[in-house]
Amino acid sequence: MAKSGLTAPHFQNDEAARAIVESLRWPSGPVCGHCGETERRYATKRPGRYRCGNPACRKDYTVTTGTVMESSHVPLHKWMAAFYLLSSSKKGFSAHQLHRTLGLTYKTAWFLHHRVTEAMRQGGLDLPPMGGSGKIVEADETYYGDSKLPRERRKYSTPFTKGGKGSSKRAIVALVERGGKVRTFHVPRADKATVSKIVMENIHHETRLHTDESNLYFGADKHFATHETVKHSAKEYARGDVNTNSAEGYFSIFKRGMRGVYQHCSEKHLHRYLAEYDFRYNHRSALGFGDEARTNAAVKGAIGKRLTYQRPN
Repeated sequence: MAKSGLTAPHFQNDEAARAIVESLRWPSGPVCGHCGETERRYATKRPGRYRCGNPACRKDYTVTTGTVMESSHVPLHKWMAAFYLLSSSKKGFSAHQLHRTLGLTYKTAWFLHHRVTEAMRQGGLDLPPMGGSGKIVEADETYYGDSKLPRERRKYSTPFTKGGKGSSKRAIVALVERGGKVRTFHVPRADKATVSKIVMENIHHETRLHTDESNLYFGADKHFATHETVKHSAKEYARGDVNTNSAEGYFSIFKRGMRGVYQHCSEKHLHRYLAEYDFRYNHRSALGFGDEARTNAAVKGAIGKRLTYQRPN
């Protein structure tokens, strides 16, 4: 992407946009999105469309096959613009802003927004544990927005929150590697069993774990190199290098973006908004990513993910 901003060619016409996406997804040449065939293919009359030469497949495919962009009637250059706008913004870019900036209907802009944030989502069994020998991971929880869970399911989380403040809120747990990446989890209840499972499954056992004084992390010293805490209730926010400032900083960015940009988010979509903020934090300039590299990473993340208009039965 030689030019920045929406004046670049790949934000203006589909030919340039397809060339960019093909260079990111197919650096060694076209690959069938159905069977993975790399050698046998035939060009069709439609630019960018190929027919698989594998006798067992013989299906047509394009560079968007098997991605969040598959079968979309939205021009590819507008998809690229949406990827760029959501990747380059500090605190988010709403569907209404996409609707006005790209000249799309609000329904189409909402469709694009959720598919771009799905492309930003990390996950799977291949994620390595955070931290390691000599490294620090901060764990903290926060509460955002009113939970739609029935009252009888919410009330049991109260004893484990600071002052019971999370009794009617949506619970979010964040793990932040000091100077590195973040992973967030929207959980039905922020109780000890739930939080302990997240911490144990996502943090390397040789890590220095930093938390506040919450009972949620009691006993963690048995599973990690050290478990060091700060006592926020006594206005202690740092003691030497022991603090949870990175996690607090992440929550600050998230909440300011949700209140100032998105303003409203239903609970069923909260995990996707968290994925968006995780993605930008994990591809921030301090880790060597600019707007171009961040956008390219988001486009690559679109591979292997599909969201359709149809709802499952």
